[in-house]
This record gives sequence, structure tokens and C-alpha cells, in this order.
Amino acid sequence: MTTKFSREQAAVIQELGKTFDAVSDDQVQTLIAAIQQADQVFFVGVGRVLLSLQAIAKRFVHLGIKAHVVGDITEPAITENDLLIVGSGSGESLFPLNIARKAKGFNATVAHIGSNPNSSMAEVTDIFVRIPVQTKLGLPGEIKSIQPMTSLFEQALLILGDTVALMMIEDQAIDMPGLWQYHANLE
Repeated sequence: MTTKFSREQAAVIQELGKTFDAVSDDQVQTLIAAIQQADQVFFVGVGRVLLSLQAIAKRFVHLGIKAHVVGDITEPAITENDLLIVGSGSGESLFPLNIARKAKGFNATVAHIGSNPNSSMAEVTDIFVRIPVQTKLGLPGEIKSIQPMTSLFEQALLILGDTVALMMIEDQAIDMPGLWQYHANLE
């Protein structure tokens, strides 16, 4: 007997599968190279996208990467040796866009993970990873979702971050049990 939960979760998983089938391996590999070359990695986004980015930043810290979320009280200065990762499906959200412009003013590398390759963010983006899902703009070619608003983008962003982390672990032959040294221990 199929339950409502099993139907709905299967639909969500199917949407995620379709989404990841459409993400470019080359774009992801370019992002990974930039992460590995950067002295520090900064993240900026708003709303639920920010929550996904915060989780990715924490995972990167577990890998020994100096990762920071823009606006945190302990955020250091960004430099030309650093990478800013912007999460914005539409690429039009004002706060991330203005932070990206400011980062470019410091000659930092800017990576945009989003759905809209022709957004205002494109003018300051060095690296683009497209998650081609439905945005608030409703552009042609977007993968439609039965989920509310931009849930599919936020989910895909989080899973993309964990996938990138796993790829870096494998590429660098990182000892998984050794990662616990970076885990919070004041809990």
C-alpha cells in the first residue's frame, strides 16, 4: 500500500535526481579547483539558501578549509587569494549581488551557484555552477517543481555542497575518521 508520505518523498527524490542529472560535471570540477586554491572560502546568500550555505561552510570546516559566512561576527577580511561562493537561484537577490560586487573590488574570485546564467550576478562571476531548477523568475528551461517556492533549489544546493565535499575527500584521499578532529567539541 502506497502512503501519502511515500508518494511525496518519492516525488521529491525524483525531482532531485532530475536536477542533478542536469548539473555540469565540468562546472563542479572548476568550483572544486577554486575551493582548493583559495586561502579562505566565504559564503553569502539569504533566507533558506543561506541555511544551506551555512551547512556547506560547516562541512568545509570539517575538511580543514578556512570557511566563513558573510555577516558572521568572526568573519575576517576577504583578499585576492580568497573565494566568495554566492548562492542565489535567480542571481538577482540584492544583498548577495552587492556583496559579490564588493568582493570583486578586493579582487577575490567569485563563484555563483544558481539557476539563471543570464542574471545580474554574471557580470561579477568568475565561476558559475548551474542548478537549473525553478526560480522566483519562472524562466524558460527551468526544471519545474511540485514543491513550494524554491525548495528544490535549496535542497539541491545543500546536496551539491555535500557532494563537492565527498569529491574533495576522495581526490585528496582524506582519512574520514581523521575528520573528527575538526568537529565541534564544546557540545
